[in-house]
Amino acid sequence: MASVKDYYEILGVPRDASDEDIKRAFRRLAFQCHPDHNKEPEAEERFKQVNEAYQVLCDPEKRANYDRYGRADIETAGFGGFDFGGFGDIFEAFFGGAASAQTRRAQRGSDLQVKLAVSFEEAVFGCDKEVEVVRSEVCSGCRGTGAEGGTGRERCSNCGGTGQVRRTQQSIFGRFVQVAPCGRCQGTGSIVTRPCQMCRGSGREKVKRKLIVPVPAGVEDGFQLEMTGEGDAGSNGGQRGNLYVAVSVRPHRFFKRDGANIIYELPLNIAQAALGVEVEVPTVEGKPVTVKIPAGVQSGRVLRIKGKGAHVFDSRNRGDEIVVVRVMTPRSLDARQKKLLEELAKVLPMEGPGVGETEGSES
Repeated sequence: MASVKDYYEILGVPRDASDEDIKRAFRRLAFQCHPDHNKEPEAEERFKQVNEAYQVLCDPEKRANYDRYGRADIETAGFGGFDFGGFGDIFEAFFGGAASAQTRRAQRGSDLQVKLAVSFEEAVFGCDKEVEVVRSEVCSGCRGTGAEGGTGRERCSNCGGTGQVRRTQQSIFGRFVQVAPCGRCQGTGSIVTRPCQMCRGSGREKVKRKLIVPVPAGVEDGFQLEMTGEGDAGSNGGQRGNLYVAVSVRPHRFFKRDGANIIYELPLNIAQAALGVEVEVPTVEGKPVTVKIPAGVQSGRVLRIKGKGAHVFDSRNRGDEIVVVRVMTPRSLDARQKKLLEELAKVLPMEGPGVGETEGSES
């Protein structure tokens, strides 16, 4: 007997998780496990499990059935929601009722994922970017019917349009009628006699589309955006799937991100650090800001420029620019520079714990 999958465990969420918690966990795991992003052998199977768990837990009815019965495909209509399976045929034999024709259920389209690279500045301030996606859409030739040239669908002769076939069986309890979906029309009650040449009767076709993705200000590397209804088309009137856009941010040549704060390392020579100086510090906006560096500043000193960082995601607020002082020691000197530093070394005080102390001196 196959073991029952714990969808909550697969997504790493508690059983009382909110819809938003489930959606957030799915985004994170789908990005981590997607075969285009993760090349490990088990990544594809893991991605399928994550997607299967999300399809159940994001649907209120399926989730309720799963929580109650341990599976999501329980029919809740009649007899208090119990699944009688094959015993339905016995009830029909006793009560003489005929089951209604089975029709294909509407199925939601598959979710898709694409990758999108943005610049450091685009991630900070937001932008609109174009992506190309190949997705299934309703066939333009048959408008989803699957039939060629408007010929439409015809009533299935095997089941007479009911979508079901009945077989009478004799057992020790008597004679019973077994009802099953029609194998010829797959339970729809109708068939396509002339399949559409464009979609080969599927009712859907693959189409390459260019979509505009609104990238919000403040996104960071690895963030995943959701575009509702931009995935594959559903079948039998089902909803479209979603498109998930995995954002990667190209590194900047001298800026770095720490959440909403932007870090910039300011190089100073030893004279500037000792004497103090006013310098122009670049900002992500492109307009430099004048910063006063105090005399005697040490390497590693942090200065803060308020409101010059990245936008806080989903907010109007901005972080700060963090300026980290780096005192640069020259690697090579010409004769004049070396002489000046030697003279300076003779007159500068020796600083630091224990410097200049001799054995036996008082502390």
